[in-house]
Amino acid sequence: MNSGRFITLEGGEGVGKTTCLEAVAERIRAWGREVVVTREPGGTQLGEGLRALLLHGEHVCVEAELLMMFAARVQHVREVIWPALARGCWVVSDRFTDSSYAYQGGGRGVPAANLRFLEQFLPGALQPDLTLLLDAPVEVGRARALARGGTDRFESEALVFQERVRDAYLERAAAFPERIVVIDASGPAGAVRCHLLAALEQRCASWL
Repeated sequence: MNSGRFITLEGGEGVGKTTCLEAVAERIRAWGREVVVTREPGGTQLGEGLRALLLHGEHVCVEAELLMMFAARVQHVREVIWPALARGCWVVSDRFTDSSYAYQGGGRGVPAANLRFLEQFLPGALQPDLTLLLDAPVEVGRARALARGGTDRFESEALVFQERVRDAYLERAAAFPERIVVIDASGPAGAVRCHLLAALEQRCASWL
């Protein structure tokens, strides 16, 4: 019986995670695996409600933002991720806990100890098997996000915030090289997708 695997896509604003997400899922399906595609914040009724507040709410303080993120995440793990993995499915998620270390930790300045404490509430202390980190200069990502229009709370943050987020992501990648693969997302979408899928195949070869 095939074991389920948990793969996440991470990165700052405008790096192309959403467009790469389905490409990853399609490749895994081509390997004959059932795939559940999901996102954070979101993935459940509770999570989607909190997502609306987190992305578009007004006057959300740092502590409330942090706790809403983890409330959505715990529900997501219990309701979607764990059951799918238990069935032997592969789960591909747009963001997971690394995002909190980058955005609430790096961006907002929440101490890492607080993040690690909240992580303990995740069922089974769940961690991804593989994280694909799409990385691009902040100016590149910001231009792409603005070109899409309708920016949310995080996309509208100042460049210095976005730089702190990027730095925190790269620090996570350096700390966990066995799990996190950095993908250069500064080039054309097609080239980024090719690099991403090559990394996916290399890391997943032993699981197939």
